[in-house]
Amino acid sequence: MNPLLALLLRVPLHGLGLLVAPLPRAGELKLGRALGRLALKLDPKRRRIAEENMRRCLPDLSDAQRGKLLRANYEHYGVLVLELAHMFAPLPGHWRAYARRAARVEGFDNWRRAHAKGRGTLICSAHLADWELMAAAGAMAGVPATIVTRRLKPDWLHRWMEKTRRSTGVACAYQPRTMPAVLKALRRGESIGFVMDQYMPPPMGAPLRFLGASVDTLTAIAPLARRTDAAIVPVSQVRDPDGTVRIVFEPEFPLTEDDAADNQRLAGLVERWIRAEPAQWLWVHRRFKHAVWPDAPKDLDKK
Repeated sequence: MNPLLALLLRVPLHGLGLLVAPLPRAGELKLGRALGRLALKLDPKRRRIAEENMRRCLPDLSDAQRGKLLRANYEHYGVLVLELAHMFAPLPGHWRAYARRAARVEGFDNWRRAHAKGRGTLICSAHLADWELMAAAGAMAGVPATIVTRRLKPDWLHRWMEKTRRSTGVACAYQPRTMPAVLKALRRGESIGFVMDQYMPPPMGAPLRFLGASVDTLTAIAPLARRTDAAIVPVSQVRDPDGTVRIVFEPEFPLTEDDAADNQRLAGLVERWIRAEPAQWLWVHRRFKHAVWPDAPKDLDKK
């Protein structure tokens, strides 16, 4: 990125962070939902992606029901943007304090039992509600967490996000060469976070059934658990009507002797979360590249 443009990007991001920092949660939710409704009108490209994804994945919904879901989904994006803006508030300790106010952890004993085995844990999650709050709240509750993610550009943005995440105890392993860092963290008994709802091509991904399609999905979790004896702990998150983001640690995921079957079961678990709270998932994401659908195989990206 042009150095001047990179510098100019800091102004609106930090400015937005300062704007949202003093907002009461109720006001933040109201403003975020209004911004989401505005974005629904001004963002026809992503709206079409979301509409097509919903039509394909949720064929039982009527047009009116999908329209209502689309509106709620965009309201979620508006709230999410304001939540993430807190990460850019240039105020010492702000993100940590905000995450402590906005999120609540449930089922933490499930993680404790898995962690007590001493071989590390693999956190299986998804882009529901606010995943950054999930990582922050989990780490502050006591999870020695490392998330698998990508480096950001420009450099100042990458350094800022890394510093902000570390303020809550969240470390990062950066793609594409993450495995050495992951294995070292597991040997130290730490927890590694993965998401299974993004498009993941080979060699890290393979076709799995997901929301009605056969589509490339992360397949590293089950074989990694078998190789290292790490426990798999599913973690979902949902934003309640009052704005509280509940982070739910589920019981340890039981493995069989079949990696492909275990990965399919994990994909099914994530699908269950999405179907339970469809308004809080990333329908605007191009999740279904090269997907095979039962009615008419198509690549949504080529439409």
